[in-house]
Amino acid sequence: MKINHNNFLNLAFNLAKINLGKTNLNPSVGCVVVKNDSVISSGFTSKNGRPHAEANALSSKKNFKDSEIYITMEPCTHYGLTPPCTNIIKKKGVRKVFYSFNDVDKRTAKKAQYVLKKKNINTHKKKSINFNDFYNSYFINKNYYLPFIDAKIALSKDYYSINKKKKWITNHHSRNRVHLIRSNYDSIISTSKSINKDNSLLNCRLNGFDNNKPDLIIIDLKLDIKTNLNLFNLPKQRKILIVTSSIQNKKMSYLKKRGVKFIKLKFLKNKNDFIHLFKTLKKKGHNRILVESGLKFLNKLLKYKLIFNLYLFKSFDKLGKEGLNNAPVNFIKRLKIFKKIKVNLNGDELYKAKII
Repeated sequence: MKINHNNFLNLAFNLAKINLGKTNLNPSVGCVVVKNDSVISSGFTSKNGRPHAEANALSSKKNFKDSEIYITMEPCTHYGLTPPCTNIIKKKGVRKVFYSFNDVDKRTAKKAQYVLKKKNINTHKKKSINFNDFYNSYFINKNYYLPFIDAKIALSKDYYSINKKKKWITNHHSRNRVHLIRSNYDSIISTSKSINKDNSLLNCRLNGFDNNKPDLIIIDLKLDIKTNLNLFNLPKQRKILIVTSSIQNKKMSYLKKRGVKFIKLKFLKNKNDFIHLFKTLKKKGHNRILVESGLKFLNKLLKYKLIFNLYLFKSFDKLGKEGLNNAPVNFIKRLKIFKKIKVNLNGDELYKAKII
């Protein structure tokens, strides 16, 4: 029977999804070990980036001699905090290696195939059909020293972002899906205006995802944030960062006691200001960011082409006179590249637009 290599690679990518957004500077990699056409072991990159997927998959006492491994990205070849994964692969007696992406880290980039062949291990690069964009965030981090930024917005069927009478635009199925999306990012950005209005926590509260705690970054140049919000009354389980130009020492002092950190920024008026902010955030370890804000802030990021993907949750209902927008929605309406995602949201719909 002919082996379908894509099936094993797809399984490896599904494993890599588990810690997407939680592996710090390292890519989230999946690894599947196959022997006699059956999966005998698997692994993925641990939180904060170590151990690597290959080390986790090959860590058991099983007999890996003459096995084949399928990895989402070429194994590392350099010595860092741990030995190269190519050494582990050789030591365990692996016979063949299949991988989908070359690394962009200069210490390893396009070297694995050469190193493994010198160790008499057959190595094959196979393009993944279903996961072409999987490592876009990692490549942006490495090549441009910027965080990878996606955004999410909820709109009614007639394109309103605010319901005058209710807090929510979409149903609870959509809101649960938002929690799942949040779990793939290390940080969430919003504005003090949005948070003050909704008193939102902007965290991940799905069962089984409780340990996923994306950092919260609040854009608040005038330091208008209310100090009695729910998010300041939770145990200090996540980082909260406020970007401000204010010198309100009394409020700052109170918030610092609640564990809040601050980034001082004089202006946030043009594209260069935003790029400066995002590079600062990248240096502080914010690599995958999800924007959840009102239309005014989102429109700026869309205008400056700083968003890579936009998730649009569209309600089944029209709001009519009960609908309101705090900014024109022209930028969203102009996007012609929305792709409907097949997911049952009980009437609501989810679309994804690739902006860049």
